[in-house]
This record gives sequence, C-alpha cells and structure tokens, in this order.
Amino acid sequence: MAAAASSVNVLKLQACLVLVSMLVIAPKCTKAAMTCGQVVNSLTPCITYVANGGAVPPECCNGVRTIYNGARTTDDRQTVCKCMKQAINGVPYTGFNLGLAAGLPGKCGVNIPYQISPSIDCDRVK
Repeated sequence: MAAAASSVNVLKLQACLVLVSMLVIAPKCTKAAMTCGQVVNSLTPCITYVANGGAVPPECCNGVRTIYNGARTTDDRQTVCKCMKQAINGVPYTGFNLGLAAGLPGKCGVNIPYQISPSIDCDRVK
C-alpha cells in the first residue's frame, strides 16, 4: 500500500512540475528548439519539493533556469506549454502542490509576467 501511495504522490508531483515548466513562456528573442524531453529532464530534480515542500534543491532551480533560458521563440514556448498541459491531463493534484509549483520561478530567481495555471491558454503565449 505504501508503494501505491508513493506512486500517486509522484503523479501529483509530475503534474505540478508540468505547470512549473510553463515558465518557459516568458519572452525571449533568439531561436531555440525545446522538447518535452528536455523539460522533463530539467524539472525532475523538483519532484520531491513540489510533492512535499521544504527547501528547493539547487538542481531544481538550475532546471527551472535552463527551461526559462532555453525556450527562446514563441513556437518553443507554446510547444512546451502544450506538452505540459497534455502531461497533466487527468492527473490529480492538490492546491498545495499547485502552490509550490507556481512559486518555483520566484524561489529560483526567475521573473515571469503571468500566473502559472492549469487553465492557461497556450495558444496565447507569445
């Protein structure tokens, strides 16, 4: 039973990390090509924090900044946003997890001009 509870927590955490990865939609100027795999790899160190709280691991902030700096075009930002929304579709998360995920950009020194939310319209991301 402990393994099942752990599995559910990991799924909740992954959903919240997906939301955090929306931070890549902040404006950039040059061309890059972000993939869903890059986003997942960059945010994996954040899973424990988003699931349980506590101190944000330095590796997590490194990943958040990597995504923020890597999504340089509108297409990149929209692709990452859509990838993340697709990943969380049908995965339960709590307000606690969402709050931790939404707060990660600020905790990692990344300033984004919008609210991270599961209801964000990725087609409006510029």
